[in-house]
Amino acid sequence: MPADGPEKLFKPAVPKPAKRAAAKDAAGTTLPESMVTGKASPAKAAVGDKPVFAYIAGLPEPQRGIAERIDALAAKTLPGLKRSVKWGMSYYGVGDGWCFCCGGFAGHVKLMFVNGAALVPVPPVTPAAMGKSTRGVELESVDDLDENQIAEWMKQVAAMPGVGAKKR
Repeated sequence: MPADGPEKLFKPAVPKPAKRAAAKDAAGTTLPESMVTGKASPAKAAVGDKPVFAYIAGLPEPQRGIAERIDALAAKTLPGLKRSVKWGMSYYGVGDGWCFCCGGFAGHVKLMFVNGAALVPVPPVTPAAMGKSTRGVELESVDDLDENQIAEWMKQVAAMPGVGAKKR
């Protein structure tokens, strides 16, 4: 065999990057990896109240308190509310489609409205990779919740066809 034997056909193993130290929030609570990376949580997709309540209960504070308030506001504002965990976040809808979602991330909770670009006023945050018309808000504390405005957006978006709605 030539001097360039089989060992030259394979690339040497690349060392794995060192694991990051677990991130902690302001209270010193270790955050789930998904909240640190900005990726969706590993929560399993499931339809119903129980999976959403379990997802919310698994969030650290202050994200849990924010998500609980949003969930309670949605239940109070929208008759016939449906809940689901999809793509690692809690989703809410009425009728056939999903209208908005709520997910915990490091330092904030994202509340995103499907068809949010059509809401009045248009919510200020345009999220990456959630669709061209999705808009929402990022909430760092319960004090950031403008419940009157969020309830108004919930009513407006519930009156529009949601994601997954059957074509008419």
